[in-house]
Amino acid sequence: MQSDKREQVNHMEYMEGMEQIESDILDKVIEAHSQYQAESYTAQDVQMALQHDNRTIEDFAALLSPAAEPFLEEMAEKAKQETEKHFGNSVYLFTPIYISNYCENYCIYCGFNCHNRIHRMKLNTEEIEKEMAAIAGSGLEEILILTGESRAKSDVKYIGEACKIARKYFRMVGIEVYPMNSDEYAYLQKCGADYVTVFQETYDSDRYETLHLAGYKRVFPYRFHAQERALRGGMRGVAFAALLGLSDFRQDAFATGLHAYYIQRKYPYAEISFSCPRLRPIVTMEKVVEPLGGKEVSERELMQIMCAYRLFMPFAGMTISTRERADFRNHVIGVAATKISAGVSTGIGSHSDEVQEQGDNQFEIADSRDVDEVTRAIRRQGLQPVMNDYVYV
Repeated sequence: MQSDKREQVNHMEYMEGMEQIESDILDKVIEAHSQYQAESYTAQDVQMALQHDNRTIEDFAALLSPAAEPFLEEMAEKAKQETEKHFGNSVYLFTPIYISNYCENYCIYCGFNCHNRIHRMKLNTEEIEKEMAAIAGSGLEEILILTGESRAKSDVKYIGEACKIARKYFRMVGIEVYPMNSDEYAYLQKCGADYVTVFQETYDSDRYETLHLAGYKRVFPYRFHAQERALRGGMRGVAFAALLGLSDFRQDAFATGLHAYYIQRKYPYAEISFSCPRLRPIVTMEKVVEPLGGKEVSERELMQIMCAYRLFMPFAGMTISTRERADFRNHVIGVAATKISAGVSTGIGSHSDEVQEQGDNQFEIADSRDVDEVTRAIRRQGLQPVMNDYVYV
């Protein structure tokens, strides 16, 4: 493999064209991440956190600690109460649509990374419309548009056209694409986008450097400030996530929660939500990428994280990924998660029979149920499947 000059870029320095904003949130989150010692919390700390009606940062830290594991059932019960208080018995449905899998980043854990030998494809506007029409036919009213992170193949105008098409078929339009400047987010908001999802992947900047070897994604602070730039660009909502397992998962969950918390305090009108993806071992062309230490984050540990998020930020939305088994997803929507995807594919062009060519998947999903199957599962739990809760006036 030829050396990429971008590999030499300092991961903490901005590249040309990247907007820099005045914000102290990164420094606060990174300092808290580095100082968080999960093993220092005791059962008494956890019990005190559970007794509080409004939980502090210290309470959140305790609820993420190993000391909280024996209290998971109590955490889940209190999380369920908070979920019902703020979201009723509603569970929101959506699906992602991947419109391009070209990528300019070299992230060693991702199937889309620029050195992986996969079949690359980009949908044209006609194909995007066919895919979206097929998805809308399932009854869904919310869609999440995703691309690989390539400005050359999926520029802002291309993503904007996808948003315009999506607005014809869906009431809610999200985007999960490469980080942008605030004026670019403003353009996409005018094209119809409502919210932005960005995974920081890991908040451990040293670990981040070893995982992101080239491309714009290598620049840690530019990615970190993406949600704030999106809100400055007029987006209604932003979602946060770490890919649990890339680094110490408790530290990363703690930093994710603090990142969302500080953004909420600075932009109180913003709709905040979490995604909770776990890293699964994937085979790249070079190696098998496994969670840090070779141990996956367990379902029980994931449940603890989700309950801690809910108890710390009770108003926040929360999505459960199709990386998880159907039974587990069914369980968490009754406790902490408020949104679930259905009819999911991480490949390109796989929703409509009219799109002849397909691009390879980003990762394999664990729950392939369609919209009707997920809807029936929600109702069996006494919950209400909701396609949309936003009214434009």
